[in-house]
Amino acid sequence: MIDTIILLLNKKDFTITKPDEFSPPASWILNHTMYATHNLKSVQFPNKHDTLYKPRLTLSNRNNVNGILDTVLKIELSLPKLMFNNNFEELRYKDFDAVAVKLHQILSGMGVQTTIEALKKAPVTTVHYAKNILLTDGTTPHYLINKLQKMCMPQSLDTNQTNFRNGGHAFKWHCNAYEIIFYDKMYDLAQAKKSSKRAIEKNNDIQLQLFEKLQRKQRRKKFEVFRMEVRLNTRAKMKQLFKKLNVQAPLTFQKLFKPAISRKMLLHYLDELQSHHAPLFELPTSMTDKSLITQIILHNPDLSTNKIIQLFGLKRLHETMSIQELQQMFTKHNKRSLQRLLVDARRLAVPTKEDSLDVIHKQVTKGKTVRL
Repeated sequence: MIDTIILLLNKKDFTITKPDEFSPPASWILNHTMYATHNLKSVQFPNKHDTLYKPRLTLSNRNNVNGILDTVLKIELSLPKLMFNNNFEELRYKDFDAVAVKLHQILSGMGVQTTIEALKKAPVTTVHYAKNILLTDGTTPHYLINKLQKMCMPQSLDTNQTNFRNGGHAFKWHCNAYEIIFYDKMYDLAQAKKSSKRAIEKNNDIQLQLFEKLQRKQRRKKFEVFRMEVRLNTRAKMKQLFKKLNVQAPLTFQKLFKPAISRKMLLHYLDELQSHHAPLFELPTSMTDKSLITQIILHNPDLSTNKIIQLFGLKRLHETMSIQELQQMFTKHNKRSLQRLLVDARRLAVPTKEDSLDVIHKQVTKGKTVRL
């Protein structure tokens, strides 16, 4: 599903009817020369005490998606929060018209007059694809995040920052153009009740009452909520990824509101991660040194003595630090040596066991909508 999205409306597609609702007043942007107010932004952000969800609005004179200087209105919102006051529940494809109508009504109340058709055709500059994974078999989000944290980072992800946050309840790969985030939804809501600064999810005030509702459901039937998000933060990244995955859809609100596209984006990055999953690191840490070497030799009879010892050492090192930490420690050494060893770790044969991340893959592929 799509969660957060940023739409851009050009001046011809909207009218500001309540300029004083913006800060500074929108009249500063609208009534002065475009070049004089080029760096000025007029904003209208929702109040945390609002009971009705509202988007974040930013009015400015800037280049539009076609590179032409224009007065543009940026509309940033979570679509599930718009419809349900929370993003635990997920939208269906058939919900699009209702979403467009609801957004049109909310904008009108905020002093922005536009048309439903203009909203449907609005260019998208940022989109966050997300899926809530319900865990009902005793698996915990912390367990899955710990597995993800131990994976060999695919070079193709081109990340420049990795965060293992909130005591192991969230894991994020970040680069300038996009982010991939996994986190414990219930834990994040609990953190948001303490302080918004502690939570991965922003603008949680509108859905804090959801926490008590989910807790009551947990008492009747045990479950956990694990959330995956792919945040594409630039149009350039969206175009690049869509071309790579052969997604032929204009970057507009209506054309991107398709579960099939959302599923394709999530599965692409999930497959990237799983393809770098090393079976060696799935072997239990409780194995004695003798048992570990025995298993490696038994299932990989063609491995040389040197390679067996190297993989044994890698496994033991990996029990105390992540792959990213190992890579940082060996930055002054030949990077290819470590990369080759990580490739060997992925190719290693071990006693067959179901991939611990298959539960994520299955639910994303199935695409069943989560509703309360």
